[in-house]
Amino acid sequence: MLARNADRVFVFLLLSGLPSLQAAGLGGPVTFSKDVAPIFQKNCQSCHHAGTSAPMSLVTYKDARPWARSIKQRVVQRDMPPWHLDKTVGIRQYKNDRSLSDEEIATISRWVDDGAPEGNPADMPAPLTFPPDSQWFIGKPDLLVTTEQDFMMYPKGPDWWIDQFADVKLDEDRWIQAMEIKPSNPKIVHHAVVNVIEPDAPEGTPSGGVQLHEYAVGKYGDIFAENTGRLLKKGTRLRFDMHYFAIGSEQHNHTTIAFKFYPKGFVPKYQVRSVAIRNVPNDELEIPPNSVVRTDGYYRLTRNARIDAFQPHMHMRGRGMTVEAINLDNTTTILSSVDHFNFNWHVNYIYADDVTPLLPAGTVLHMIGIHDNTAANPRNPDPSVWAGFGERSVDDMVQVWLDIVYLDDAEFKRLADERKAKGGKL
Repeated sequence: MLARNADRVFVFLLLSGLPSLQAAGLGGPVTFSKDVAPIFQKNCQSCHHAGTSAPMSLVTYKDARPWARSIKQRVVQRDMPPWHLDKTVGIRQYKNDRSLSDEEIATISRWVDDGAPEGNPADMPAPLTFPPDSQWFIGKPDLLVTTEQDFMMYPKGPDWWIDQFADVKLDEDRWIQAMEIKPSNPKIVHHAVVNVIEPDAPEGTPSGGVQLHEYAVGKYGDIFAENTGRLLKKGTRLRFDMHYFAIGSEQHNHTTIAFKFYPKGFVPKYQVRSVAIRNVPNDELEIPPNSVVRTDGYYRLTRNARIDAFQPHMHMRGRGMTVEAINLDNTTTILSSVDHFNFNWHVNYIYADDVTPLLPAGTVLHMIGIHDNTAANPRNPDPSVWAGFGERSVDDMVQVWLDIVYLDDAEFKRLADERKAKGGKL
């Protein structure tokens, strides 16, 4: 809906998915201890506990009660937890789905509307323990690679783009099972893109290497599907494409990428690649003042493919993005649609194994981006000015990262037949 009707984006956002309290079956009193705390434990407390960058803890009633009205507003609008998919279209099952159900939203709403009562403290679930905020989302790494020199950002001035480097210390080639990038000082980092410069790169490979992984605000690491990985070669040099911005005081940063490997000697069956779909050329992105604009991009699959993950990338005027498949019979199938993009959370949506899109060679992937350059967009830096493609946060972008596994005809047929036998869709 959002993808095809940019002019109706605001009506959609206002009316989509408001939960029904009657449907949730909440007949008795709703209390924090019995009803709300378990939801917070499952969906919220991993970020909202003492010692994290979250603005409040949601571990105890005392922590959460002053924020009750704000909590209701954010969950009803589906701003929190950060999961910005339109749940009414496309693929519905994801490995990393952290969203609240309609029933959970209704429970929180009812709790707030009834005065946010604590209830019986004896009903509280056992408290959780949390790893340090510095711990890696992908788990304990096998290898850490950090930029060679500390970087100093000046207190005031324009954004700064710089390449930083580091060497990979490996005795042999290894297959990556998961990876994650962390800046030591995320307050000044807009993005970090890590490229691999391989010792035996084929002729024609860019001198700056090929992309391996990206960090953006609110993004966790990549954890690949079973028996799927990327090869990291012995002797590789990493180029960290860094984008910094000033915050009023001198700041320092170094950036680290963490790797988890498959066991030595193990070669995964599938090799995954990170592919970006964007509008080409970039200067086609035009967002006039006080307007809502749609932009399209296309990517033709020259080989059979399995799509493992979907991650939109826009800046502060970005409001929505859809990826659909234009099939060989000229029909279209929506794969995923983000209808309330938030620049503060670059979420990589990882498809569940039994619903990963299986697409034959010749399929065209169609990206549809929506930018909102009006005063109705609360993150818009200035609706009175024209915006276009640019690296700064006050500029904008429109692209989607896809994790793609290419398949030969025999393997594609095998996976497709297995899916059909289970009653699933390709």
